[in-house]
Amino acid sequence: MAEKLLEIKNLKQHFNVGRPNLVKAVDGISFDIFKGETLGLVGESGCGKSTTGRSIIRLYEATDGQVLFNGENVHGKKSTADLKKFNRKMQMIFQDPYASLNPRMTVADIIAEGIDIHGLAKTKKERMEKVYELLNTVGLNKEHANRYPHEFSGGQRQRIGIARALAVDPDFIIADEPISALDVSIQAQVVNLMKKLQKEKGLTYLFIAHDLSMVKYISDRIGVMYFGKLVELAPADELYNNPIHPYTQSLLSAIPLPDPETERTRTRTAYDPSVHQYKEGEELQMREVKPGHFVYCSEAEYNQYKLQYKS
Repeated sequence: MAEKLLEIKNLKQHFNVGRPNLVKAVDGISFDIFKGETLGLVGESGCGKSTTGRSIIRLYEATDGQVLFNGENVHGKKSTADLKKFNRKMQMIFQDPYASLNPRMTVADIIAEGIDIHGLAKTKKERMEKVYELLNTVGLNKEHANRYPHEFSGGQRQRIGIARALAVDPDFIIADEPISALDVSIQAQVVNLMKKLQKEKGLTYLFIAHDLSMVKYISDRIGVMYFGKLVELAPADELYNNPIHPYTQSLLSAIPLPDPETERTRTRTAYDPSVHQYKEGEELQMREVKPGHFVYCSEAEYNQYKLQYKS
């Protein structure tokens, strides 16, 4: 059985934006991520998927719930040494390759920042050798080391961001919409690079995006978020071929198809939350409709979904 690397238990991230306005960006979600896998997290803008990633890595202190990494709780009081150890094992690739790199630092200094903080190079020569190796790993060359971020394209900058994340030899990387700011022609290159690195280094990814077709390509399993809730979680092929939750069905119906004739006549499904008729006090939770396929639903909906699978 696959080993759990990360356990998310009832994670909540609420923001008080002035009374009585409380934004429940992440509202009690639970899931696991196993070693060596890629879990894709999808949903519309504002659904809470990026906030989930930032809460996992402690950029936000969680309002409630637990994030267990290798069995240890990420949140709560930590010593400087504990935080340093944690930050080395979990890294993040950010959405905007333009804003996430310091324009006043050379590429070598950007990549080596983690190496310097964690004391991973004993000499300047060793430091530069590590930088050159990382540049080569992400498809750049050592001549790029002394240049500045503004001299690179978006795709090259994202490769620099990936090299920076890899510099401390992490176990787990959160990729927060790493391709959304890139041209379509470059997106596949970056995703293929990430898949190659995962295979070579045994990495585990949380891949956050709104493009379900690209997420399916890279992910082993996919979670779907809607207004702070995780509404469906299943293996990638299973979710794509047998979506159960009406919101997931709506998302999938919006994916454009490469056939113009089919695309012209295809009907898209709009999600209407009123389709759920819940009784007062009825408990909603993630329920396993079939092995490995979970849906956020009431007991009545669960029984209905089970019947659909049997028919």
